[in-house]
Amino acid sequence: MPPVGPLRGALHWVRAHKLKTVVFLLGAFLLFEILTIPFASIMALQSINPRETALMRQRVDEAEDEEKPLKIVQTWIPISRLPRHVLDAIVVAEDGTFYEHGGFDWYEVQESLERNLEEGRVARGGSTITQQLAKNLFLSTSKDPVRKLKEAVITVLMEGRLSKQRILELYVNLIEWGRGIFGIEAAARTYFGKSAAALSLEEATRLAAVIPSPLRHRPDANSRYVLRRKAIVLNRMAARRQIITTTTGEEDTSRSRQQSPQGEDSAIAPLQPAPLEPAPLIPDTSATDQGS
Repeated sequence: MPPVGPLRGALHWVRAHKLKTVVFLLGAFLLFEILTIPFASIMALQSINPRETALMRQRVDEAEDEEKPLKIVQTWIPISRLPRHVLDAIVVAEDGTFYEHGGFDWYEVQESLERNLEEGRVARGGSTITQQLAKNLFLSTSKDPVRKLKEAVITVLMEGRLSKQRILELYVNLIEWGRGIFGIEAAARTYFGKSAAALSLEEATRLAAVIPSPLRHRPDANSRYVLRRKAIVLNRMAARRQIITTTTGEEDTSRSRQQSPQGEDSAIAPLQPAPLEPAPLIPDTSATDQGS
């Protein structure tokens, strides 16, 4: 029986306006996806420390599918307890212009697009610390365009709602640092047998080095990957005068200790070295677990 009345009229309109129909359906789909963003949870991040993240749940589900039990280990540590060189190493490694941008590093976006188009694959990620936090907290490791759109919306919301200090505190406490290991306190105790508050410069740069691929590389291993990235982080910290290189060629953190301010707000304030070009993200040719 042929369609009658309004249904026939609707079908006729769709046939006559195919492009408009596609645009309408696409817009409706994207609107639905945006409405699924947990706005209330994002607003609550200002004062509430999350106990679990979307990435934690994803890893547990993956472990169950593989029938390999997984225990999530995560311990919160206030950012005011972390040494200056720990925070500097992480920022230099993952987001050189973190304190200047509003959530997106457009230079890195352009560089990543050009590199990925040249190689025909995702060879370089350009996500900022805020974007990585958005993905880890609320989304997944999927690289589909819809996930990236939601990540962008969440990034804008977090940058508008939270201070840079709070974003960095959430980041260092929630990102993945190994199988079942989340947050810098759990990572420091697992790999170096100490609190993150007592991490040396060497240990801090090793932890920063493996952030893009924490399931593939251990910070306490002397692999070529870890040593190469650790050296890059140290060089960039030295270029920004966040550390002092001694006459013997060894790095010294005395400048950071002497200038480390008292109080939580100033604990992560960037140093003010002579003007330098912002340090870009460290290029990584391996697939990333959480860095893109």
